[in-house]
Amino acid sequence: QVQLVESGGGLVQAGGSLRLSCAASGRTFSSLNMGWYRQAPGKEREFVAVINWSGGSDYADSVKGRFTISRDNAKNTAYLQMSSLKPEDAAIYYCGATCGLGAVDYWGQGTQVAVSS
Repeated sequence: QVQLVESGGGLVQAGGSLRLSCAASGRTFSSLNMGWYRQAPGKEREFVAVINWSGGSDYADSVKGRFTISRDNAKNTAYLQMSSLKPEDAAIYYCGATCGLGAVDYWGQGTQVAVSS
Protein backbone atom coordinates (compact mmCIF):
# COMPACT_ATOMS: atom_id res chain seq x y z
CA GLN A 1 0.00 0.00 0.00
CA VAL A 2 1.06 3.59 -0.70
CA GLN A 3 -0.42 6.64 0.99
CA LEU A 4 -0.22 9.95 -0.83
CA VAL A 5 -0.93 13.37 0.66
CA GLU A 6 -0.98 16.46 -1.52
CA SER A 7 -0.48 20.01 -0.30
CA GLY A 8 0.26 23.45 -1.66
CA GLY A 9 -2.94 24.29 -3.47
CA GLY A 10 -4.65 27.64 -3.13
CA LEU A 11 -5.85 30.75 -4.90
CA VAL A 12 -3.44 32.60 -7.18
CA GLN A 13 -3.77 35.35 -9.74
CA ALA A 14 -3.30 34.58 -13.40
CA GLY A 15 0.39 34.70 -14.21
CA GLY A 16 1.32 33.61 -10.71
CA SER A 17 3.01 30.49 -9.38
CA LEU A 18 2.32 27.65 -6.97
CA ARG A 19 4.23 24.60 -5.91
CA LEU A 20 2.34 21.43 -5.10
CA SER A 21 3.81 18.68 -2.96
CA CYS A 22 2.94 15.01 -2.74
CA ALA A 23 4.26 13.15 0.30
CA ALA A 24 4.33 9.38 -0.04
CA SER A 25 4.58 6.61 2.54
CA GLY A 26 4.20 2.87 2.70
CA ARG A 27 6.52 1.70 -0.05
CA THR A 28 10.00 2.44 -1.36
CA PHE A 29 9.40 5.82 -2.93
CA SER A 30 12.36 5.66 -5.27
CA SER A 31 10.80 2.70 -7.10
CA LEU A 32 7.56 4.53 -7.90
CA ASN A 33 6.65 6.50 -10.98
CA MET A 34 4.93 9.67 -9.75
CA GLY A 35 2.41 11.72 -11.66
CA TRP A 36 0.16 14.73 -11.36
CA TYR A 37 -3.33 14.81 -12.77
CA ARG A 38 -6.12 17.36 -12.59
CA GLN A 39 -9.87 17.49 -12.82
CA ALA A 40 -11.84 20.65 -13.49
CA PRO A 41 -15.58 20.85 -12.75
CA GLY A 42 -17.59 18.96 -15.34
CA LYS A 43 -14.49 17.50 -17.00
CA GLU A 44 -12.63 14.22 -16.98
CA ARG A 45 -9.48 13.81 -14.93
CA GLU A 46 -6.52 14.52 -17.18
CA PHE A 47 -2.81 13.86 -17.18
CA VAL A 48 -0.54 16.78 -16.31
CA ALA A 49 2.97 15.45 -15.74
CA VAL A 50 4.88 12.34 -14.75
CA ILE A 51 8.35 11.58 -13.46
CA ASN A 52 9.64 8.06 -13.46
CA TRP A 53 11.83 6.33 -10.92
CA SER A 54 15.00 7.36 -12.79
CA GLY A 55 14.01 11.02 -13.14
CA GLY A 56 12.72 11.06 -16.68
CA SER A 57 9.67 13.27 -17.13
CA ASP A 58 6.87 14.01 -19.53
CA TYR A 59 4.20 16.69 -19.69
CA ALA A 60 0.83 17.41 -21.20
CA ASP A 61 1.15 19.83 -24.10
CA SER A 62 -1.02 22.34 -22.27
CA VAL A 63 1.54 22.76 -19.46
CA LYS A 64 4.86 22.29 -21.24
CA GLY A 65 7.22 25.16 -20.53
CA ARG A 66 5.13 26.34 -17.56
CA PHE A 67 5.08 23.38 -15.14
CA THR A 68 8.00 21.38 -13.80
CA ILE A 69 7.72 18.03 -12.06
CA SER A 70 10.46 16.88 -9.72
CA ARG A 71 11.07 14.44 -6.91
CA ASP A 72 13.17 14.20 -3.78
CA ASN A 73 13.68 10.56 -2.93
CA ALA A 74 15.28 11.43 0.41
CA LYS A 75 12.04 13.17 1.44
CA ASN A 76 9.66 10.71 -0.26
CA THR A 77 8.07 13.67 -1.97
CA ALA A 78 7.14 14.66 -5.50
CA TYR A 79 6.58 18.26 -6.55
CA LEU A 80 4.82 20.18 -9.25
CA GLN A 81 6.10 23.72 -9.78
CA MET A 82 3.46 25.67 -11.67
CA SER A 83 4.27 29.02 -13.24
CA SER A 84 2.47 31.42 -15.56
CA LEU A 85 -0.82 30.01 -14.31
CA LYS A 86 -3.91 30.53 -16.41
CA PRO A 87 -7.58 30.43 -15.41
CA GLU A 88 -7.91 27.19 -17.35
CA ASP A 89 -5.37 25.58 -15.00
CA ALA A 90 -7.90 25.78 -12.17
CA ALA A 91 -8.80 22.28 -10.99
CA ILE A 92 -8.34 19.74 -8.26
CA TYR A 93 -4.84 18.39 -8.64
CA TYR A 94 -4.20 14.78 -7.75
CA CYS A 95 -0.98 12.94 -7.16
CA GLY A 96 -0.79 9.40 -8.50
CA ALA A 97 1.76 6.65 -7.95
CA THR A 98 2.42 3.82 -10.35
CA CYS A 99 4.36 0.72 -9.39
CA GLY A 100 5.16 -0.26 -12.96
CA LEU A 101 3.84 0.53 -16.39
CA GLY A 102 0.17 1.17 -16.92
CA ALA A 103 -2.60 2.72 -14.86
CA VAL A 104 -2.11 4.61 -11.62
CA ASP A 105 -2.12 2.26 -8.65
CA TYR A 106 -2.58 4.80 -5.85
CA TRP A 107 -4.20 8.23 -5.66
CA GLY A 108 -4.04 11.07 -3.21
CA GLN A 109 -7.06 13.01 -2.03
CA GLY A 110 -6.34 16.05 -4.18
CA THR A 111 -5.58 19.70 -3.60
CA GLN A 112 -7.58 22.58 -5.03
CA VAL A 113 -5.96 25.15 -7.31
CA ALA A 114 -7.93 28.26 -8.19
CA VAL A 115 -6.70 30.92 -10.63
CA SER A 116 -8.30 34.34 -10.76
CA SER A 117 -8.24 36.34 -13.97
